[in-house]
Amino acid sequence: MESESMYATYPSLRDRVVVVTGGASGIGEAIVEEFARQGSRTCFFDVQDEAAASLVARLGSMRHSPVYGHCDLTEISALQREVGRVVERFGAVDVLVNNAGNDTRHELTDVTPEFWDRTLAVNLKHQFFAAQAVIPVMQRAGRGSIINMSSIGWVIPSTHQSVYVTAKAAVVGMTRTLAHEVGKDNIRVNAVLPGAILTERQKRLWLTEAYTAHVLTNQALKRMILPDEVARLVMFLAADDSSAITNQSYVIDAGWV
Repeated sequence: MESESMYATYPSLRDRVVVVTGGASGIGEAIVEEFARQGSRTCFFDVQDEAAASLVARLGSMRHSPVYGHCDLTEISALQREVGRVVERFGAVDVLVNNAGNDTRHELTDVTPEFWDRTLAVNLKHQFFAAQAVIPVMQRAGRGSIINMSSIGWVIPSTHQSVYVTAKAAVVGMTRTLAHEVGKDNIRVNAVLPGAILTERQKRLWLTEAYTAHVLTNQALKRMILPDEVARLVMFLAADDSSAITNQSYVIDAGWV
């Protein structure tokens, strides 16, 4: 059964088949947990086996326990294979959340062609091919929602992330063209642009006093944003409540942009 919450429940998400990439930790973990609370059949891909197992165990009492698939998303054939397993098991993919990414900081002068290719593979390339894999299934069903995770990094002045920011800008362009291409099939495609989200990774790597001060100075809301808050926006875009919304980019950054 679903857990109780003070936040919205979306009946249209009950029993829907959902795929989330990068769902074992951070924002992805919050998204998987929220879909489970909604009663969705949630499948998520990642390479963090231990974290994934812990998440599945924690959500085991939900209406549908999440299903984990180990997958290096930079290997497109492996990604396609995992999507195929979801379709074989459930017969559908109603929602795709392209969440996986890596925002490792880097210096402009240190970028090599190999680093460029690897960074675009983990932040952009798999999003396109995941969408390509689920669209035929959504077309047969006559509906679907694809949600691509971008970032405000390409909107605000950002440094030490040049390749990552390039990828996240491209996600918005990809979202717009896909939305127009598959709109005739009643498939919606939107992007979510998070700001500085207080994930465990952020706390471990970058949450210094100086960084926190920088974030809060730029935000209208003077507090950090939590992964759950991003997940709740994703639920709205996945649910039928947003049935007329496509080709849009939603910023969730406490008023930075």
